[in-house]
Amino acid sequence: MDEHSSERVSVRRAPKFGVFLAAGAAVGILLALILTFSFDGSSVVSPNTGVEYSTGQVFGFLLLVCIPVLLAIAAVIALVFDRRSRRHTHEVTIDHESVRDERDDD
Repeated sequence: MDEHSSERVSVRRAPKFGVFLAAGAAVGILLALILTFSFDGSSVVSPNTGVEYSTGQVFGFLLLVCIPVLLAIAAVIALVFDRRSRRHTHEVTIDHESVRDERDDD
């Protein structure tokens, strides 16, 4: 027994938010790495704490700032692209077809 039906639906291309967030995190890591080695502040005693921080500690502190900021920026960019894609919807006709094997009824 075959059942067949058609209906109209709207289709749009939406951005993959996970890809944007992963790219934002990757850029945040890269930015933290660049900032860590661009400024040689790890060899100087901090005037606020009186402690000398290692390069790894500076990198960790910068990761704590750069990753969330760039994740937020990437999410906003993805939301803008998502809003923009809502304007470009297309109407298409889809066909539903169900095929039932009569041997399964036994």
